Amino acid sequence: MVLSLYAALKLGDEFRRLLFQSDRLGAIDLGILQKWTKDWAAGVPIYGPVKPALYPPASFVMLWPLMGWLDFDSARWLWAATTLAVLVWMAFVIIRESGATNRDERAFVALMLLSMNATGVTVGNGQLVLHILPVLLTGVLWLRESVRLERDLVASLCIIAALVKPNITAPFLWLVVVVPRRMRPMLMIVAGYLALTLVATRLQGGDLPAMMRASLEGGVDVATRGGYANLGFWLGTAGMKAWILPAGFAVFLTLGVWIYRHRQADVWILLGVTALVARLWTYHRVYDDVVIIFAEVALFRIARRGDARDGRAVIAGVLLGATIFSMLFLASWELAGPPFTWIFAGGHAVVWIADLIFLLACAWRGRTLDGAADRIVASEEAGRSRGPC
Repeated sequence: MVLSLYAALKLGDEFRRLLFQSDRLGAIDLGILQKWTKDWAAGVPIYGPVKPALYPPASFVMLWPLMGWLDFDSARWLWAATTLAVLVWMAFVIIRESGATNRDERAFVALMLLSMNATGVTVGNGQLVLHILPVLLTGVLWLRESVRLERDLVASLCIIAALVKPNITAPFLWLVVVVPRRMRPMLMIVAGYLALTLVATRLQGGDLPAMMRASLEGGVDVATRGGYANLGFWLGTAGMKAWILPAGFAVFLTLGVWIYRHRQADVWILLGVTALVARLWTYHRVYDDVVIIFAEVALFRIARRGDARDGRAVIAGVLLGATIFSMLFLASWELAGPPFTWIFAGGHAVVWIADLIFLLACAWRGRTLDGAADRIVASEEAGRSRGPC
């Protein structure tokens, strides 16, 4: 009841900010994205030293149908309509995947998403993450479930669309490579994304290396000046700006190795770990915290199984409660200055790292048990092949 009321009030106010607030905070990110998209379509340079675009060229091809051909007020209404649609889509998928069986459980899972402060901020700012996550999740799950060409094609298109914001989506590409156990989807994604990039590059002078370099440099710069609870911010604060890109690349590769070694694990544990790494590995602001919903669903699934043999269900339940509580913190705390900023940023970081350690341990335990079972089966088969003593 409390979460329902909180979610209704928060989302109602944020949809008001998206549609009607006329000062600079009303749909602030939608305005920035639309300006970049319109400038890109008009051939106006958007990569440079003065407020460079922080997205790669292909992103603006994908954003144009949602905002590039409209005035700002019309774009706000279209964005509100599509935001409502993707919220329903995302809620439907996570309810189905959570294993919730009764009305209270299904409502609780939906409210994990709808009550997040980050969900509201994403709506009010007109940010991208809510549009990305259901598309990304659908693509990954479809690739896991089917080997048919038409399903691979649709799933690959979903992943390509989710790459509109690579700092969220890129870590999940490891799941596209490893989980399906076939290369066709990844080849489709690479071909499609490359085609979009080539189309986008032609309108910006055709110097793709320079554009990508400017986009990466802009990302490194903002990482040292904004965001919170991420590797780029921590390195920038420590005066190690030159290490941001190498460290991020190392984390990305390490995640890939880990996913490969644990590819037999439950897909939601893989999704939860990847989501936490995606949130911690590079620059993000509060709206991108919505990606933590994948970790919350993973924790809910473990807690719901009620496996009391090793206490995992209890630990998962405690961590889920702590995560849900931390995600209710208002974004104004991030900007309020000490001690509120420290509580906001530090509290989130501690909870997310605890979630990550727990999910890593669950995956490791599952791999160990699977390995032990395989050894037992192999031993039994060898004994049968030798015959009775």
